Amino acid sequence: MRRIVMVSFLRARPDCGSPYHESKWAAEEIVRRSGIDHTILKCGMIYGSGDHMVDHVTKAVRTFPIFATVGYSERMVRPIAVDDAVDVLVAALEGRVTESTVAVMGPERLELGAAVRRIAEVAGRRPVYVRAPIWSIRALAQVTEWTMVTPLVAKAQAFMLAEGVDAPAPAAPELPEPLRPHRMFTAERIRAAMPHGRFGRADLRGLRRRP
Repeated sequence: MRRIVMVSFLRARPDCGSPYHESKWAAEEIVRRSGIDHTILKCGMIYGSGDHMVDHVTKAVRTFPIFATVGYSERMVRPIAVDDAVDVLVAALEGRVTESTVAVMGPERLELGAAVRRIAEVAGRRPVYVRAPIWSIRALAQVTEWTMVTPLVAKAQAFMLAEGVDAPAPAAPELPEPLRPHRMFTAERIRAAMPHGRFGRADLRGLRRRP
């Protein structure tokens, strides 16, 4: 039997001003109109080795003495361990997810600042935290997209962090209780996802050494 399982983003939606969100939504709509049995997994923030959460925050706090948090009010996140994300994907492929569209979120709802502090603590760093207006984070995203091989923060990520990543948009049901992610955002799991080193010359466009 043919079946499509699509991994989308928790807040993918039309006409929101973010090409990333809108393109994910457009792909969802193609799947919905395909006439093929399908499951769309609207996933929140997934972390694991090589991610854009633990990886980038760790390198940032190892490189800079100051860390900027987004906006003047705390945004919320529900981090998903990559192992949990894989378990959900397998369940969907096996037909154990009955809804055609479901929200996939981690078991722990955290303030973004608390998640960053937890990563920094495991990394053995204590940066000075400053609250930065959303426009400045978006400006930083544009600059790092221009100058870095993998941006410190991309414009789509700035958009995500500005609104939080803890609830689906538009509304979507959660997974059945037995299938929901259950691994907590612990020091052990953070440590397992941490990269070596910090940001350096190799991360800058035009300055990366050729082999």
